[in-house]
Parts: sequence; structure tokens; C-alpha cells
Amino acid sequence: MSSETIKFNWSCKNTWRISAKNTAWCLLGCAIGDFGTILFFQITKIPFPVLGIMTLAIINGLITSIILETIILLRQNFKFSNALKTALGMSFISMISMEVAMNLTDYLLTGGAILTWWVVPIMLIVGFLTPWPYNYWVLKRFNISCH
Repeated sequence: MSSETIKFNWSCKNTWRISAKNTAWCLLGCAIGDFGTILFFQITKIPFPVLGIMTLAIINGLITSIILETIILLRQNFKFSNALKTALGMSFISMISMEVAMNLTDYLLTGGAILTWWVVPIMLIVGFLTPWPYNYWVLKRFNISCH
């Protein structure tokens, strides 16, 4: 092993705890827009293709997550432009992976764009677990976090 090689530490409990908190905030933001969109179409029964509903759900989940994370950062005395830039930059990979995982889970279990009492918890668990290691890695590697 060369002197330039850095051994990455995946066993830091504090970093796992902080990254879990960050991931949970991201999940909350994504779930609001995602589930809200699916529920809207489920309640109104507006005829719209499943893929269209799921695409809108993903987009709305990304938007609500960015809004929530920007608000959290503003409350930590970030300037608006820095808060928005941080929410977009650091969390966007997490949000996309979370949204795709949640909607793919919904599609595989229900046929897509259907919220039921049993699928929502599974979607949330999958949505949390998918980006969590990445969030740990970002926090550990760059010593940064959104929240």
C-alpha cells in the first residue's frame, strides 16, 4: 500500500448517527412531495399514466426535499443562496437515489402509484437505506453535512 492510499473508516458510530439524521431529514422532504403527489392522483382518480404519476412524484419529492433542507439550513444562519446551493449540491445524489428506490419499490410491490397501509413503511425503509451509506461516506470523506 502506498503512502498516498487512505484507508476509509466505515465503523465510526458518530458519523453513522449524524448521517442517519441527515438521511431522515432528506427522507421527510422527499416523502412529502412524493406521497402527496401519489395520494392526489389516488384520491382524485384523474386518469394519468402510472409512469407519469411516478415521474411527477419523483420531481415533487425532489422539490419538497430541497425546500425543507434549505429551510433547515436557513435556521442554522446560512444565507439563502448558500443554503440553497448546499441543499442542491450535497443532497441531490441522495435525493435522487432515495426517490428512485422508493418509487421502484412501489412499482414492484403494487404496480406503481398506489399508497397502501403496508407499502408506505416499506417504501420509507428502502428510501432511507439506499442513500444512507453514501451520506456516511460524504460526511466522513469531506467532513461536511447539511444538518
